[in-house]
Amino acid sequence: MAHPQMFDDDDPLLERVRAIALSLPESAEKISHGRPAFFTKKIFAHYGGTEKLASGEMVQHPQALLVLLDPMDAEVVLERPESFVPMYLGPSGWVGLGLDDLDDEELRELTIDSYRNTASTRLIKALDAQE
Repeated sequence: MAHPQMFDDDDPLLERVRAIALSLPESAEKISHGRPAFFTKKIFAHYGGTEKLASGEMVQHPQALLVLLDPMDAEVVLERPESFVPMYLGPSGWVGLGLDDLDDEELRELTIDSYRNTASTRLIKALDAQE
């Protein structure tokens, strides 16, 4: 059963994420579980996610960036009030962060960090040359 689309194509926050993610070497976008996902061979960023609270309640974060960071960086990000551990991906080290308070520089930095944690050595060299 296909997942329903859980985003608006005209969302300006999605456009910010899309512009940064698709500027990285050989990156592409696909819809995964109803939300945009950015990848090379592996996904390095998701737009939007779900958080499961201790009570069992699920909270949607439709305008959030989900990234895979180094564990120490993830700990720092999770101290922010707009951060969360996304359902399903959280146990693998992914973190979610609301986009309202992120400027473009921080958004780019987080996206690139996640890209570096998932991309091949060849793509990381291409990124370094691009920067």
